[in-house]
Amino acid sequence: MTKSAVITTRVSEETLALIDKVARAHGRSRARIIAQAVERFAEQESEFLRYLKEGEDAIYAGQSYSQEQLEAWFAARMRGELPR
Repeated sequence: MTKSAVITTRVSEETLALIDKVARAHGRSRARIIAQAVERFAEQESEFLRYLKEGEDAIYAGQSYSQEQLEAWFAARMRGELPR
């Protein structure tokens, strides 16, 4: 089992009620539902940040298109001049 850490946060009563509703529906503890939510958020946010970094790296390497180039490409495609 992975080591865990205890964190403390404040949530509204409405959010807590939703968490409790989800926990009951899944037969899980409130703590487990919150831990899963935090894990999913951290994983998704980390992946998004990696994706942004990849894009920034491509821009700095000159692997990008200007707004004008993209608009010209899109217009040509809409006119049927490019394969779909």
